[in-house]
Amino acid sequence: MQNEIRQTNQRFASRADAMLRSRILRSGVLPRTVRTFPMNSRTRFLITTAFVCHLLLAPSLVTSQLLSAENQASPPSALPNSASSLRYQDVSWSAVSQELDGPMVKLHQKAEIHYGTYILYGDEITYNRDTGDSTVDGHVILDGGPNDEHVKASHGTYNVRSESGRFENVNATTGMRLKASRLILTSPNPFAFTGKVVEKTGPDHYLVFDGTITTCELPRPKWQFYAHKVDVQVGGNARIYNSTFRIEGVPVLFFPFATHPVQKRPRQSGFLIPNVGRSSVKGNIVGESVFWAINPSMDAVLGAEYLSKRGWAPEGEFRAQPSDSSFVDLNFFSVLDRLKGADYQGGEDVRLTAEGAFPHHIRAVANIDYLSSYVFRLAFSDVFAQAVNSEVNSTAFLSNATHGFFYNASMQRYQDYESANNGDVIAILHAPSFTTSSVDHAIGHSPFYWSYDAAADGLERSEPGFSTRGLVERFDLSPSLSLPLQIHGWSIRPELSLRDTFYTKQLLMDHSAGGGGGMGTATSDSINRNVLQGTVDVRLPALDRVFDGEFLGRKWKHVIEPRVVYNYVTGVHNFANILRFDERDILSDTNEVEYSVVNRIYSKRTSEQPDDCSSTGMPTLLVGGAPPQSRIPWQRSEAGQQPPCRTQPRVREVVTWELAQKYFIDPTFGGAVVAGQSNIFVNTSSIDLTGIAFLTEARRISPLISRLRVQTSNRTDLEWDFDYDFKSGDVNDSTALLNYRIGQFTLGGGSAFLHVLNTTAAPNFVPTPSFNQFRAVLGYGQLNKRGFSAATNLGFDGGLGALQYSSMQASYNWDCCGVNVEYRRFNLGTVRDENQFRFTFALANIGAFGNLKRQERLY
Repeated sequence: MQNEIRQTNQRFASRADAMLRSRILRSGVLPRTVRTFPMNSRTRFLITTAFVCHLLLAPSLVTSQLLSAENQASPPSALPNSASSLRYQDVSWSAVSQELDGPMVKLHQKAEIHYGTYILYGDEITYNRDTGDSTVDGHVILDGGPNDEHVKASHGTYNVRSESGRFENVNATTGMRLKASRLILTSPNPFAFTGKVVEKTGPDHYLVFDGTITTCELPRPKWQFYAHKVDVQVGGNARIYNSTFRIEGVPVLFFPFATHPVQKRPRQSGFLIPNVGRSSVKGNIVGESVFWAINPSMDAVLGAEYLSKRGWAPEGEFRAQPSDSSFVDLNFFSVLDRLKGADYQGGEDVRLTAEGAFPHHIRAVANIDYLSSYVFRLAFSDVFAQAVNSEVNSTAFLSNATHGFFYNASMQRYQDYESANNGDVIAILHAPSFTTSSVDHAIGHSPFYWSYDAAADGLERSEPGFSTRGLVERFDLSPSLSLPLQIHGWSIRPELSLRDTFYTKQLLMDHSAGGGGGMGTATSDSINRNVLQGTVDVRLPALDRVFDGEFLGRKWKHVIEPRVVYNYVTGVHNFANILRFDERDILSDTNEVEYSVVNRIYSKRTSEQPDDCSSTGMPTLLVGGAPPQSRIPWQRSEAGQQPPCRTQPRVREVVTWELAQKYFIDPTFGGAVVAGQSNIFVNTSSIDLTGIAFLTEARRISPLISRLRVQTSNRTDLEWDFDYDFKSGDVNDSTALLNYRIGQFTLGGGSAFLHVLNTTAAPNFVPTPSFNQFRAVLGYGQLNKRGFSAATNLGFDGGLGALQYSSMQASYNWDCCGVNVEYRRFNLGTVRDENQFRFTFALANIGAFGNLKRQERLY
């Protein structure tokens, strides 16, 4: 009987206890302790009073533990997922079983505490709702946050309000998220760290003691920094003190202090990883650089390499981006060669590239290249296409384009090194130069259009055996009038223009020295040239046919576009006395007809099959893809790029083939052609059509030019350009390019040769090859491919019968690092015969150790 009474009292007490909790929870807080006590008359009275008059009792119970008004949050939910106020964020928890003892909550098995965007896991968690403190044991995990922090530990104490605590035996990552047993990167700079003890001192700050830091996947990273102390600012930098850098656990380097960039855009001043290498000419190479983050829009890299056989090689780069529409990039490279006399090859190469936009449509551009000597570029440039490039161009200008009118103020300097000998260079200077021109403008409501082109220049030219001896002023004005007509599909555009050019100096030819070609003397006598030019451009209606049926799963269309251009120039009676600086000066009398035809073949898939996008080779490893400032004859102006992959069927221009030729009604060009020599500057007709000087005597027809381009898919690119001379019965020049990608493989090949006419073999001019080059590339994989990738590039000179250049690069990438090894061979005559061995060990989001620079790689 007593047991039954006791059980009944306990049931009533539990019910009263639950009711009291419910009323107190609704009022906003929990009491420190809720006790059970025996049921008696006083107890029943209190229960009845609490039930009926709970609104009177609640204030006395609540006021002692109410938060201040500024910190008070919305009422929490009921147990078992109770919550308290935390910086205007709810805190909730869950577990298999729970205990409540005043402000203390004990969670057992699969315990979780949710606060903000974080979750705290553990086998056992004790949480204080008043202070936010928690003690976590067994399979401790802190997960979440804006940087996807994931901290695993064996034991921890943590305060959810201050987001600070202490963890033991920690493995942690940031910027990664586990999804379906796979790590997904959620930041461009993810990393992982471990430590015996890790203290979280704030929302985004960790102190790691006796631990490691890496960007590799745990638990078996390829490389790590082992350190006694690491200061990690999530979203900022990790500062590492007294660390050893280890690869596969083997110590490699010791760093008293190092930083690991973990922010989205890592820019912090400090020393970069040293680079080392080996060259048969330069010897052992050791270099170091320092990075200076001047401000958020400006930085600099300054450093030097020591070449054991040649001396010091200082280098640096300054970058700035003052606004979204402006930038400055200054590069400096030099070698303080210890060799003296005729063996000295040292020098400097400075490049400045800058651009800025200003109000009123004004644009400023500077592209300045200073080279102390061509032998310096041949000897020390590590990019073959740049090493053999004998041209140096510098241009700076201010331009404005408004309503179809163009205004330009510029300064230009052009240098062409004829050989590696000092002083054997042609230099042409435009300083200053003012030009203005316009597009075609209608004359009222008439069918006529007008335009103009004008320039005022200060010019200077020097070369071995000739100099203008100071500036030559040139004033040039050319207005034009045109009448575009459309008649039954025919496009006819006659144009008439006048050109008046005034020079303050003229050329007095020295025929005893061979004449032409820039030889002679510049005198101070002024000269004026008046030219009348008439042009008629006729474009016939295009002929096209769509073929019935399908071939290779495609519909086909053939289009033929004929064109005829008649050009007449008269008034150039003093051609031999005109100084030559640019295209304005090589105008001569002519009476000619140019005729051409362009064939285009189009294809379109008839099914909904998209483009072939299976090509995953190396889009940058292409013959014909020219790096900046490294043009050679067979290279197109654009760099090789991966064509965009279309998800829908589209029309593709598979074949483009242009044939063109000129017929010269006046074979002597008004007497400008001098027999027995190569008339390089005789007429714009030869330069525009073929790009080379082919006039050695009077002639009626030009070589026939052929320009063929074939692109059957995103994987294939074929181009073949050649000029066939009917007079000599030979091909003057030919350039062929072929690039093909299949899967991970990339294949490429190219050949280029040029025939010039030997003017000494009179009376018959014999074609002799002066340029005959071959290129081949082969690659497997790509830059960011995991595992093995390799490529090779060969350059063979057919005229010399020697391999001028060869390069072989191999790489292997893991999840967080990669190694690149490269061998290079230069054979540039007597100037350079060199073998290079380069390597780079790259660490994800850290940097690279070695001397194989990104801009110098094959891929």
